[in-house]
Amino acid sequence: MSSVKPVHKAVIPVAGLGTRMLPATKAIPKELLPIYDRPIIEYVVREAINTGVREIIFVTRSGKEAIENHFDAHFELEHRLVQKDKNKILEDIVRIIPDEVKVSSVRQADALGLGHAILCAKHLINDEPFAVLLPDVLVLDKQIRKTNFSFEILLKAWNETGIGQVMVEKVDFDSIEKYGIVDLNKKSSILFESCSLKGLIEKPDLKNAPSNLAILGRYILPPNIFDFLENINPGVGDEIQLTDALIGLLVEEGLNSVMTDADVYDCGNKMGYLSANLAVGMRDPKARENILALFNKLIDNNF
Repeated sequence: MSSVKPVHKAVIPVAGLGTRMLPATKAIPKELLPIYDRPIIEYVVREAINTGVREIIFVTRSGKEAIENHFDAHFELEHRLVQKDKNKILEDIVRIIPDEVKVSSVRQADALGLGHAILCAKHLINDEPFAVLLPDVLVLDKQIRKTNFSFEILLKAWNETGIGQVMVEKVDFDSIEKYGIVDLNKKSSILFESCSLKGLIEKPDLKNAPSNLAILGRYILPPNIFDFLENINPGVGDEIQLTDALIGLLVEEGLNSVMTDADVYDCGNKMGYLSANLAVGMRDPKARENILALFNKLIDNNF
C-alpha cells in the first residue's frame, strides 16, 4: 500500500436548526448551549485539535455567526479580565484555539442533509483525507484513560490502513431504530480494533438489524467520498445522506469501524443534553459533591 496521507482537517457541520432543543435554541445555536462550563462545540473542537487536526472547517448558515465569534478574540473582555487579575478565566478564553490551528467556515445555503453539508466543504479539503465530527455528539472517554483517546485511535486506524473509518458504540437493542447500524458479517467487534464492514443500514427495525453497533458521529474519510456525495440521489426531503455515500465507498474501496467504550451523549435532545451536563459535572470533584447532595435532597423530599 502506498503511503497514507495524514489527516490535518476536520469538518464540523453546524448549520442545523436545533429543533429538538426548542425553545432553548430559538435564538441561540444549539452548539453554544453549555455543557457544565463551556459550550458543546468547544468540547468537539478540542477533541479534534488534541489529536493533531490543524484546520477546523465549520459548515454553517445565516444566524450561526456566534459560533465563529466564540473562537475569535474578544479584546474588550480580555482587557477587563486582565484589569481584574482573573488570569485563570483569561487563560480559558484566549487559548481555545492554538495559534497554529486555522478556523475556516463555509455556508450551507439549504438544509439538505449531512451529506450535502460535507459536500459544501469540498473546495477546502484539497484532495486530502479529513475528519468529520458531529457537534451535538459528546464523546467522553473513561477518566482512567490518559492517552489513546477514542478519536485518536480512529485516526491511528486510518494511518495504518488508508481505509475510511467510522466510530461505533454498542447500543441497547430497543434503541436500534434510532441509529445507523453496521454489519460486521457476523464477526465480533473488538474494542478499539479497526474492523472491516460488510454493510450499513440506516435505522433498521430490530429483526433486520445486523448488530447493535451504532455509528456515533465520528468519521475519517478519504477525499473521494465527494465523488459518491455528488452522484447519489437525494432521499426524503431532497436530502443527501452521508450513509448512502458511505455505502458506495464501502462497496468500491472498503470501510472499517472502530468500537469505543466511551460514554456518548446525544446533546441534540433534552435528555442527552441533561445527561451530558451531569456526566461532565461529576468529573469536577467539587461539583460532584454538590450534585450528589442535590440528588439526596430531592430523594429525601420525594421530588
